Amino acid sequence: MDQERIRNFSIIAHIDHGKSTLADRMLEITGVVSKREAREQILDGMDLERERGITIKAVGVTLPWTKDGVEYQLNLIDTPGHVDFSYEVSRSLAACEGAILLVDSTQGVEAQTVANCYLAVEGDLEIIPVLNKVDLQTSMPDDVAEEIENSLGLDATDAPHVSGKTGQGVKELLDRIVDQVPAPTGDRNAPLRALVIDAIYDDYRGIVVHIRVVDGVLEAKKKIMLMSSKSTYDINEVGIFQPKETSTGKLEAGEVGYFWGAIKTLDDIHIGETVTYAKDAGEVAAVALPGYAEVQPMVYAGIYPSFNADLPVLRKALDKLRLNDASFTYESEKSEALGFGFRCGFLGLLHMDVVQERIERESNVQMIQTAPSVKYEVLKNDGETIVINSPTLLPDPNFIDEIREPMVRASVVTPPEYLGLIMTFNEEKRGSYVRQEHIGQNRVILVYDLPLAEIVFDYYDKLKSGTRGYATLSYDVLGYYAADLIRLNVLVNGVEVDALSAICHRSVAEVRGRDLCQRLRKEIPRHMFDVPIQAAIGGRVVARETVKALRKDVTAKCYGGDITRKRKLLDKQKEGKKRMKHVGNVEIPQKAFLSILGGGDDGKKKKK
Repeated sequence: MDQERIRNFSIIAHIDHGKSTLADRMLEITGVVSKREAREQILDGMDLERERGITIKAVGVTLPWTKDGVEYQLNLIDTPGHVDFSYEVSRSLAACEGAILLVDSTQGVEAQTVANCYLAVEGDLEIIPVLNKVDLQTSMPDDVAEEIENSLGLDATDAPHVSGKTGQGVKELLDRIVDQVPAPTGDRNAPLRALVIDAIYDDYRGIVVHIRVVDGVLEAKKKIMLMSSKSTYDINEVGIFQPKETSTGKLEAGEVGYFWGAIKTLDDIHIGETVTYAKDAGEVAAVALPGYAEVQPMVYAGIYPSFNADLPVLRKALDKLRLNDASFTYESEKSEALGFGFRCGFLGLLHMDVVQERIERESNVQMIQTAPSVKYEVLKNDGETIVINSPTLLPDPNFIDEIREPMVRASVVTPPEYLGLIMTFNEEKRGSYVRQEHIGQNRVILVYDLPLAEIVFDYYDKLKSGTRGYATLSYDVLGYYAADLIRLNVLVNGVEVDALSAICHRSVAEVRGRDLCQRLRKEIPRHMFDVPIQAAIGGRVVARETVKALRKDVTAKCYGGDITRKRKLLDKQKEGKKRMKHVGNVEIPQKAFLSILGGGDDGKKKKK
């Protein structure tokens, strides 16, 4: 395809504003899929994506489109909308020249609308604001267009009005993409340089690499070199997505597609890598492409098998997941209370929940997941600075000079009537006011600097409940700042449970301790003896609750008869104890380890 007739673009938007639905209509209208083959969320390949109605992984597809008798190649990359997966958005935008900024005309500008728009501006992309869901009676296209102009500074007077559901305006939008998005730059006669956008593991082919060819031509059956590691591999197949992988034999400058060959593990290739030819296959590029900043996990949690014998199975499940998710990290750890397990790093709470559910589905392993924490920088008395991702790694206070916690700049978009409530809430969360901006008559952007640990704890859940679901959140990490932090320990029946300990600010430690003890008392089942639950700072107990004793015999009502009746009752009782761990002689269920969250689900849809 002539480079002047290629258009690379992404769809960016807030979660639930209709990105995947609009992508579905584009696939139908361009003939890539027929109406008979079509289903909802065609580009969302994971069952979890379709069940939750969210996009987790950015996926590309090549669309043929004819305008004024000229055939064009449109390369669409559908992106996630949740704040946890903003790294996927930034990676996708780096492979594009244009972006459709999709805004729900019934909801208006939301937090991720603003955040994703700024990402596109930083990438110097051509931005096309588009108003979606105009078929609904509650649609307010004129008001929302004004919001876009006021909050983002984009001209939205002639923004296309579309409906991803009915297909209204989609053909006109495709024409607009041809007219407004610039063709990719790049020299097809120069040495090969291709940017690695993503990489996934396939059981039969090894690593399938998603790329954008910047210069030169990538051909199958040749040997390529990765410029950072200097390692070389033979390529078996090169092609495009329509939306399934379709072999084309080559990809030229400006095109987006995939290749696979002799690459076997994700450790062999890195996202943002530059691909060129090996010395004996073609001319080697002199300078690598800029690439991406390495993804850094923001939230950490421990994952342990409910039964110690399942540890090898859990390790294998984590290995497999790591092959398909470069942002997920893990390392072995040992807990005094839970035994051997893994310390896992995630991008956020939704990412953590998705990983946990994928592991359980794909490996059928019963496991215990501890409450999440963030990374801290600890300056020791001897001048050494260490980074810890678990409260159990915090040194003794006598050896600590300073503890620094990660801070984020959070933007909350809300109706004005909730402004006072959110400001009070942010002050309680140790937030610092930055600014506020009015967008239109019914929207305010409130910006605060907040500790990331406070957002992880229960921020999102309380924000949504306090504003009846109208407020939306986006945040960016600023860096690490010193704070008066301590470790809050939890003792169950006199035994310290390291997996339940937490790092928190000294000013809220006692309140947090009482709250945690009360939640644990509700979650830990009654035993044949009293179970004391205590929260302590060092050697000082700051809170205590007691789970009262209970004597229960599930077979008490069975007077004689067939032994299978008793076995059924005992088996039922045993099944209920699967997701428990013994600490001494006390059984602690999975919910207890997550009670520190306070029931927050970070906006994810409830499982049926």
